[in-house]
Amino acid sequence: MSGDHDDAVISRRVRLLETLLEERGIVGGDTVDEVIDGFLAGASPVNGAKVVARAWTDPAFKARLLADGAAAVGELGFAAGGVQQQRLRVAENTESVHNVIVCTLCSCYPLRLLGPSPGWYKSEAYRSRVVRDPRGVLAEFGVALPRDVRVTVWDSSAETRYMVLPRRPEGSGALGEEELAALVTRNGLIGTALI
Repeated sequence: MSGDHDDAVISRRVRLLETLLEERGIVGGDTVDEVIDGFLAGASPVNGAKVVARAWTDPAFKARLLADGAAAVGELGFAAGGVQQQRLRVAENTESVHNVIVCTLCSCYPLRLLGPSPGWYKSEAYRSRVVRDPRGVLAEFGVALPRDVRVTVWDSSAETRYMVLPRRPEGSGALGEEELAALVTRNGLIGTALI
């Protein structure tokens, strides 16, 4: 795997871009900081959890979410992407399929819905191993799946981001959306946890 996407390399490229924008008078340093802060302020796994809870309680919304994730999350006031809009595909976990997401090139994922990516998601170890040995990686996260459950790995890109729709927990039928959303974890949205 190429080292072109290492965090240090990306950080240097970002700083160079910021410097050029400032030197050419396109934007000031304070403006760049404000845009980044504003972008991150709306980024949280709580957003993704709300999307999942709505899908668990509203079959019509779930159908729209699986058909066109970006449009469906937009109904709830969330954007699938950042500065540029990305396609959002939502992969539903079922009794026979468990989904997990990765970005083998760097660490692309739907930041607005999942919050800043965890360190392990960006690591070369996760990015390369989850593709080759998804069951082994999931086991390290404490997810032991029956052998008859197929594991599907989705590789995010600059154009398409993925989010997992975990299975609704058994016995949660009486819970409302807010209570259901509280059950959903960021790892569940990535697929490295069951919910």
